[in-house]
Amino acid sequence: MSARRAMALLLAVLMTLPALPAAALTLPEWLRFGSYAEVTGPPRPVVTEIVEDRDANLRWIPGAVASKTQVSMAFQTLGRMIARHVDIGDRVEAGALLAELATEDLAATTRAARAAVDAAEVQLSTARTTLERTQALAERNVASAAQLEQAQRMMASAEAAAEQARSELVQAQDAEGYARMTAPFGGVVSAVHANPGAVVGAGEPILQLSADDGREAVIDLPESALAGLGERAVFSVWQRSAPEIEVPATLDRIEPLADSATRTRRLYLTLPEDAPFRLGALVRARFGTVGDPVLTLPVEAILPVPDGASVWRVIREGEQAHVEAVPVTTGASYQGRVIVTGGVAAGDEIVVRGVNSLKQGQAVGRRVEP
Repeated sequence: MSARRAMALLLAVLMTLPALPAAALTLPEWLRFGSYAEVTGPPRPVVTEIVEDRDANLRWIPGAVASKTQVSMAFQTLGRMIARHVDIGDRVEAGALLAELATEDLAATTRAARAAVDAAEVQLSTARTTLERTQALAERNVASAAQLEQAQRMMASAEAAAEQARSELVQAQDAEGYARMTAPFGGVVSAVHANPGAVVGAGEPILQLSADDGREAVIDLPESALAGLGERAVFSVWQRSAPEIEVPATLDRIEPLADSATRTRRLYLTLPEDAPFRLGALVRARFGTVGDPVLTLPVEAILPVPDGASVWRVIREGEQAHVEAVPVTTGASYQGRVIVTGGVAAGDEIVVRGVNSLKQGQAVGRRVEP
């Protein structure tokens, strides 16, 4: 082979080399990234809850019936209580005798005060006679000015002593009258704090009197449950012994401070005048009016949105299912659940887990119990 022919063959080989890498790097159709088919699988299951109006007995709050007007009755003087004429639950009329103190010591104090008044009156009479005599002597220049001033001072002192004695007599007589405790109004004895024979001080509570002018149900709720309560929220109240008799009760007031031990706030619910509950009766209460369904959902199901709250409702059509966002109106929360007053109905299937990972219209799979 000549040198010229060898050179031509070498050039022909080199010209074919640039095409080799392209042919070698050409990928099969199923490996090309720009044209792969998206891999899809069955929709994931969702944890949901079927909204239902559960029995009212499963959502009750314990409470008691109390009077709007309650007074702690006490004696206004120190003494030994010899009688208490009423007990818990007794109904009394205005002016009725409730309890009595021993009057022997009080009567002795009154007698001593009266004797002190008599002695002060004698001293006053003597001082007045002495002053009159001294004034007469001074007019004839027999008594000196110093003697006259002394007689005047004795007179002023005797008058002050007599006034003090009379005041102490009035106090002793009042104290003797305080030995009888009477009812300031008609009502029911709701508590008793002392028994006959006890020595009680002035102002020490003896019993509690509750008026009949109005009754209210008293319940305790955690502070977290108060956020959704309106100013005049309505509750239903009933007794365990008669669950078929429910009466509406309106929120009247909430204690401003929480209990230091339980961190609960006390609520007072105004009962209607014809409510069949006696004072002191144990009752149950739930949020909502009589006969209204109370729908609740776990707090995890509520999705906060800029204009309120929403939940994911599952729409099932045959074997296909997807979720849709539904705005809801929420009320009070209690024991991990939130009262839903609008937006959902009994029978709706609501997602209660993983609500932050869903999108509007997203397909979902079978239902899983929470």
